[in-house]
Amino acid sequence: MTLRSKPLMMSLLRHSRDRQSEMVRLLGEFVRCESPSHNKAAVDRFARIVAREWRRRGATVRVLTQKKRGDLVRAELWLGEGKPDGQIMVLGHLDTVYPLGTISGMPFHVTNGCAWGPGTFDMKGGIVLALFAADALRKAQCKPRNRLVFLWTSDEEIGSEDSRRAIESEARRSEAVLVLEPSLGRDGRLKTARKGVGMAEIVVTGKSAHAGIDPENGVNAVHELALQIARLMKLNDPRRGITVQSTVISGGTVSNVVPEGARAEVDIRYARMADARRLDRALHRIRPILKGARVEVRGGINRPPLERTAAVQELFHHAQSLMREAGLSLNEAATGGGSDGNLTGALGVATLDGLGAVGDGAHSPRERVMIRRLPERAALLAGLLATL
Repeated sequence: MTLRSKPLMMSLLRHSRDRQSEMVRLLGEFVRCESPSHNKAAVDRFARIVAREWRRRGATVRVLTQKKRGDLVRAELWLGEGKPDGQIMVLGHLDTVYPLGTISGMPFHVTNGCAWGPGTFDMKGGIVLALFAADALRKAQCKPRNRLVFLWTSDEEIGSEDSRRAIESEARRSEAVLVLEPSLGRDGRLKTARKGVGMAEIVVTGKSAHAGIDPENGVNAVHELALQIARLMKLNDPRRGITVQSTVISGGTVSNVVPEGARAEVDIRYARMADARRLDRALHRIRPILKGARVEVRGGINRPPLERTAAVQELFHHAQSLMREAGLSLNEAATGGGSDGNLTGALGVATLDGLGAVGDGAHSPRERVMIRRLPERAALLAGLLATL
């Protein structure tokens, strides 16, 4: 990594601030094009809009078609001279958690210095930042030594099952990965560590019987599930960053019948990859406690953790020094939530997360981004792309 002179960051920041109103306008267009993860047609519509914006900027764009989920967009820019030394990957997602029609009751609007609406913060604001970072690089006549590849996936909010291969393939060709997930807190902290994520389902099958006349002939699936949940709770170890939570439970039919079926969804978080293997083994070693009950475990460990390695620390300190050159501060944090950055970090590729918009209220009616911080974040991304 080589730092450029202080005037570079000031120039990138000035160019970005000059276009703040355009950023907000484009963000509004993006947010009004709803893109829930499970609706392929909707995500594909948004993918076409994002592809259009990259083509307008001279990028080489490929739409990676998917059968089940929305299409992915890969945009490549080479602004240097001769042949690139390598590749820097910028990663984000097109999908949101909000169902179609949310925009009617939660419309995009600007008030109190913020842009509000479904997906503004997580993470359509991040896609806007990438586009305007590319503009700032051209305006400042920067010539990065690396090829820039921007990958926009379509199912991050539901586990990235269909996007994972493309993410990992692109990351293996990259020197570093910059993830445009939202920042943490109103001060815009970057995310240098994330917990890994596991999602499991425990399905119990018992035997129905009359709850009053012959309960002894039944096998209570709800009782079995409760015993299994109590056993799972013993896996919690906050000191090691391990949390295991039963989050959704169902079972039984009517009050006077011994329940034949019950199920629970389980959320698992862990800070170290070594713990992931142990947790997965413990989960799949579950055996019935009540005589006659059957227990099935589906799912398990999904995303590895993003650990704060020396390479991650180096990336963060580089970003921090760039912001300092622009007269701005930048801090870091760890978070329990996962992202696609977990996948790239697990490959050993230096990954810096949380480079997206500054705001609050992700996945809620209060979702918003701070407008005055958009140019700062675009300049930071541009500075990283120019100097890595």
